[in-house]
Amino acid sequence: MSSVLDPLILSRIHFAFTVSFHIIFPAFTIGLASWLAMLKFLHLKTGKNVYMQIYRHWIKIFAVSFAMGVVSGIMLSYQFGTNWSVFSKNTGNILGPLMGYEVLTAFFLEASFLGIMLFGHNRVSERMHFVATLIVAVGTLISAFWILSANSWMHTPAGYRIDADGVFYPTNWVEVVFNPSFIYRYTHMIMAAYLTTAFVIAGVAGYYLIKGIHKDHAKIMLGMAMITISILSPLQILAGDLQGLKTLEYQPAKVAAMEGIWENERGANLRVFGVPDAEDEVTKYSIEIPYLTGLILTHSLDEEVKGLKNWPKDERPPVAIVFYAFRIMVGLGFVMLFIGISGAILYFKGKLFNTRWFSRACLICSPIGFISIISGWFVAEVGRQPYLVYGLLRTKDALSPVPAESVLFSLITFICVYSMVFGFGLYYVIRLMHNGPDVIGDAIVGSHNLKDPVAIIDKKSKRGKDA
Repeated sequence: MSSVLDPLILSRIHFAFTVSFHIIFPAFTIGLASWLAMLKFLHLKTGKNVYMQIYRHWIKIFAVSFAMGVVSGIMLSYQFGTNWSVFSKNTGNILGPLMGYEVLTAFFLEASFLGIMLFGHNRVSERMHFVATLIVAVGTLISAFWILSANSWMHTPAGYRIDADGVFYPTNWVEVVFNPSFIYRYTHMIMAAYLTTAFVIAGVAGYYLIKGIHKDHAKIMLGMAMITISILSPLQILAGDLQGLKTLEYQPAKVAAMEGIWENERGANLRVFGVPDAEDEVTKYSIEIPYLTGLILTHSLDEEVKGLKNWPKDERPPVAIVFYAFRIMVGLGFVMLFIGISGAILYFKGKLFNTRWFSRACLICSPIGFISIISGWFVAEVGRQPYLVYGLLRTKDALSPVPAESVLFSLITFICVYSMVFGFGLYYVIRLMHNGPDVIGDAIVGSHNLKDPVAIIDKKSKRGKDA
């Protein structure tokens, strides 16, 4: 069987499967933590229980998502040792401390205050509870800082030296952390996380409005989501453009694969769609817009854009995956822009909350942030091939000496376990979204002004009689 199975391909599939599962949870919780902090602030500022009711509803969803993100993230760390031991040995002096700082942030900062955030209602003051929520939100951003720094260093390595055995050593930690692509990738990822969360919230709000339930909560949720989407969706396109220019500077082969360009072109056309053929080295059936790629990449109509034929075949990334994933990501980015503009127009017309087609559109578009993030991740990581550390460490040279059968067995086990565990987790999250806020319970428990147990019982009894 070893002659048929390729441990390199299996290990790459294994990691791609695990990281694709993992990335959706941190992306969601990064945005959700900041949104919860805003809800808590609005409750403190206005005293309106509706904000607390929404907070208490979504904090349950946050807790489940955070837990699934932690579990899936731990498995990624193990994979570095099991499937990619040479990579761990060669890059551990640099990536080890960066990932250690992320763990320190996640488990000592986030987890400590997460307990207060989840279980501190009516046990600490309102202000202390808000501070705990805010610290968790900041903690998620700091965790993302270290992870994106480590990942960006693999794309644009800086501040290092390599010994005769191929082991990396840091020479300048500032250059390592703030490597050339880091700021662009971090900004792009954080805005993607906020947009992902905003579309989920907008989708749930759209569902409530369609069903005619939880209308007060839905209006607040949809309004806050539309503010985020209408502001961030154009900024995200701008950030993506800036990151693309930085990628062109350091990874031109990736950009050529993204655009499906094989020959050097002046005033390169934008291939809206096509079929890249790596054998014939051409993009077939392409639908093109003249000069647009050259204008976007070089900000000029006559500057040259390099094609894939400038690199040997073993130096080129898998073109088809990068080409199609890039179009999915960009296409969904413009869908986000359309939703943001439409939401802003409907808001100023006073029709945001009673336009049924828009509520349906929000519901349908609720998962597009996740799809866009995974597509973007495929563009970044598959486009980096055949390297793990770009230009310095090839993927095939970073593999563990593990039999293909062992990798296949582990992959099948992961697929089965992940499908079961995360399937149940996602089902529970969707049920929580479907059920909506517990208005009566949260109106009582969520208010710190109700200190008298007898008053609470009387209020419950009165509500029961009225019902």
